This record gives sequence, C-alpha cells and structure tokens, in this order.
Amino acid sequence: MSNLAPRRALFIDGSNLYAAAKTLGFDIDYRKLRQFFEGGAWLLRSYYYTAIADDQDYSPVRPLADWLDYNGFYLVSKPAKEYTDAMGRRRIRGSMDVEIAVDALSLADKIDHMVLISGNGDFRRLIEAMQAKGVKVTVVSTIRTSPPMASDDVRRQADEFLDLLDIAPEIERRMPEHGGRPDPRRPGFDEGRRPPRDNRQGAMLDDDDDEDDDRRGGPQPLRGPGDYRDSGYIDDDDVE
Repeated sequence: MSNLAPRRALFIDGSNLYAAAKTLGFDIDYRKLRQFFEGGAWLLRSYYYTAIADDQDYSPVRPLADWLDYNGFYLVSKPAKEYTDAMGRRRIRGSMDVEIAVDALSLADKIDHMVLISGNGDFRRLIEAMQAKGVKVTVVSTIRTSPPMASDDVRRQADEFLDLLDIAPEIERRMPEHGGRPDPRRPGFDEGRRPPRDNRQGAMLDDDDDEDDDRRGGPQPLRGPGDYRDSGYIDDDDVE
C-alpha cells in the first residue's frame, strides 16, 4: 500500500449492524466486509463492538467473537445487562457508544478517514468532533427499512453516507431468499468510486431492535450479536 493512501479505521457497532442486515434480509460476511473497506486505503484498525451475556452456559456470539479476534478485527466487548420490562419480556441492555467514542477520538490524529457502521443518532457529536480534527467520516447504515435504521442527524453530519443495501453484494454471506433487491456490483470502497450522498429525511434509530434468533433448519453461519438470544430477548441499547 502506498504511503500516500489514506489511513482508515473501521468502527462497527455490532448490535446496530446485525439489526440492519437482518431487516434487509442478508447475513454479513465479515471477511468480505473488511476486504471491502481495505480498498484504496491503509486500514489501520477494524474494531467490532458488542455486549455479551456472561450468565449463559453457551452463547452463539462467542464463536463469532473468536473468529473476529483471529482474523484482523479488534474485538471490544463488555457484559450485557439483563432485565425484565413492564410487559414481562426479558431484555438485554448493552450500549457500546462510549467505547466507540473513546477509541475513535484516541485515533483521531493517526487516521485520515473514519468509517462508522452504525445509524445511531447519538454519534452525531462524535462525528462532528472527528471532523474538527481533520478526519473524514463515512457513515454506513440504511434508510431502506421502515423506519430507517440511519438517523437523519448522522447522515447530515457525515461527509459521506453509504447504504448497506447498496454494498450488500460485496459484503453479504448469501443472497436473501426473497427477490427484488437491487444488485449494484461495486469493485471496492476506494476514493474514486463514491456513491452520491443521500440527503433524504430519515427517522431516529430505535434502539429496541428485535434480534430474535431465526429458527431455520440446518447449520447457521456466524452472525451478529443477536444470535445468543432466545425468543424472549429483545435488544435494548439504552443505558440508564
């Protein structure tokens, strides 16, 4: 990689990415995801953030966490908090917003480009702070869901917005069972192939993303952090 290539860092909000990809109907291939964002840059760091329930005998998210650890990702995790809401539903609480902000700001003087894979509106101020330090910020999420997963605040603040559905052919593990999804093939995420920024109005991210495990037969691929939950779990990123 040329020394003139931009220094890039990838920050993946695991819970947010899992919910967005599941809603769009595809699974993430994390090797492809990393390779995609290596295009045209020196990828200095690839962070993956997730909260993990420690009180279960087996957590299907752990094989994913181990794989990421051995395949070029920096795994950042903390114990998830479980509680029962007023309707008797078991809920998981585990926001990683502070960890993402601290790591991003600590790298600000070492990178030229931050890729934030999250649509969480709470990151608008972090994006602004990174830009003030001279770092270009790209937000990756989606507005193709109802409601949109990407907050309008982060889309407007970011230098560039990429919709997950547009890059799905390059990062998905397998095609969804249903048809009709656009298939814009892209050779990679380099500085010369930027999609137009989409400034359509979006809704704030609802952190109560339902990440119930799919009950399909046959072996399942490694997926996102929602996999360790049974049907009683509902994700909740809000921390009191």
